[in-house]
Amino acid sequence: MSTRGATLHAPAEAVRAEGGRPPSASLPLVVYVLALGTFLMGTTEFVVAGLLPEIAGDLQVSVAQTGLLITVFAVGMIVGAPLMAMLTLRLPTRLTLMLALAVFALGHVIVAVGSSFGLLLAARFLTAIATGAFWAVANVAATRAAGPAASARALGLVGAGAMLANVVGVPLGAFAGQLMGWRGPFWALAALAAAAVPLIARTVPQGGPAQRTGSIRSELTALRSGRLWLVLTACATTTGGVLAAYSYIAPLLTDRAGLAAGLVPLVLVGFGLGALVGSIVGGRLGDRRPHAVTVTAAAGAMLLLLAIVLLADSVPATIVLVALLGFFGLGANPVLMALAVRYAGQAPTLASALTVSAFNLGTAIGSWIAGITLERTGATGPTMVGTAIAALTLIPTIALALRHHRPAAVGARAR
Repeated sequence: MSTRGATLHAPAEAVRAEGGRPPSASLPLVVYVLALGTFLMGTTEFVVAGLLPEIAGDLQVSVAQTGLLITVFAVGMIVGAPLMAMLTLRLPTRLTLMLALAVFALGHVIVAVGSSFGLLLAARFLTAIATGAFWAVANVAATRAAGPAASARALGLVGAGAMLANVVGVPLGAFAGQLMGWRGPFWALAALAAAAVPLIARTVPQGGPAQRTGSIRSELTALRSGRLWLVLTACATTTGGVLAAYSYIAPLLTDRAGLAAGLVPLVLVGFGLGALVGSIVGGRLGDRRPHAVTVTAAAGAMLLLLAIVLLADSVPATIVLVALLGFFGLGANPVLMALAVRYAGQAPTLASALTVSAFNLGTAIGSWIAGITLERTGATGPTMVGTAIAALTLIPTIALALRHHRPAAVGARAR
């Protein structure tokens, strides 16, 4: 087992007895630094959604084809997160995070100077592998630093870095892309990632290889929990549904709702604010009532996506619904990550990586199907796809809730 991991959701009394961090204590500085890293990761993952027309026009490809830059990034995260989690299992956490940021910066330089669509796809794939490595390791490092009783709260903060990207990074990237060309945001991300390397070096504790020298086989063997795979299924469907719609939100807003293209970044800010608040609120509630949070979020996302389809002609209604979609659609993500690490037992690093893969598997499939639907059915097609995928999230989340309450019910009858 890697020393990056920690068992989650131990009782607060046990945490205090073992010298852990009580749940009311403030989170350590390293959690905030890791959140800054996920801010960069979240910005690069979603900034393309606000630059699709500019990139498509410059490279002379269709908007739907340009959407493959989102899909291939998701595919890179799917492959990169678990692969890099295994390959770096015995490396110090700090070194892994620094290397991931360096490769991340290199990938953005290639995108910024590239002139062929194929090269951009390859660079996005490389960047995604680095992003997956950083995210998987950062999640477990944050839970270890925060302690078991505050694990979901720490993951909520780390996830909030990515959500903040939707509030600040993505809209700024879209504005900058419209003013100075779409390559400018990628140069900026490369510079910020390079600057973050020494920050990680100063704040993340120096750790040697694992104190317990676990093997890849031991990590894989620990992943036999049926509950874990239900969580991973929920990760894929919830994100796939939301991002199927969000990836092509610009055509919906301009072609169907009639919003001016220059105002699209403001709608992205609304989505990002909703996602940021949802991630923080979900993380706080998730330590106490995780299953209530996941079921409520799944139902809310499905209903909101359906409402966007029905009310797409109304600009005010669509703007409000998109913001609420950010809150419900992504608010349960830190809770799902915490549950995955909990159910994985002795394989927390790989479990964290698999949640990253699952989120991005849903994004890849959802955005791919949505792109096909956009060309065939018009601007509301991707949101209809998202509604159907999001509805599937109710199956694993309700199953997890029932399995959680079943032992208590059996015990009550026995008494």
